[in-house]
Amino acid sequence: MIKNSRLGNLPLVGTVLAGLAASLCCIVPLVLVMAGLGGAWMSIFSVMEPWRPLFLGLTAIFVVWGWYRLYRHPATCAEGEACAVPAKLRRQRLLFWMVTAVIAILVAFPWYAHLFV
Repeated sequence: MIKNSRLGNLPLVGTVLAGLAASLCCIVPLVLVMAGLGGAWMSIFSVMEPWRPLFLGLTAIFVVWGWYRLYRHPATCAEGEACAVPAKLRRQRLLFWMVTAVIAILVAFPWYAHLFV
């Protein structure tokens, strides 16, 4: 395993970006309308709908990769390094589950979007 590499946060960042991209066609127009912006120009976000399955797949891959790195293959550190502190691993796992919950809410939005109309 690569220690202290820039790939350490890639699963978390990738999950957030892919999840946001997967819900771009649905969430962004709602947020813009709630912010007071409206108009026919918001229909450009519907162009992203055919790409949604791809982004959902990427989201799933990044979530599984993050889970694997946190639970199955955590980083090994020498004694005294910052990554050897158990509290840091607990915070990373808590952040992982918080991000996963937010992504699940965003991904499921098309199923409960009718409640906001």
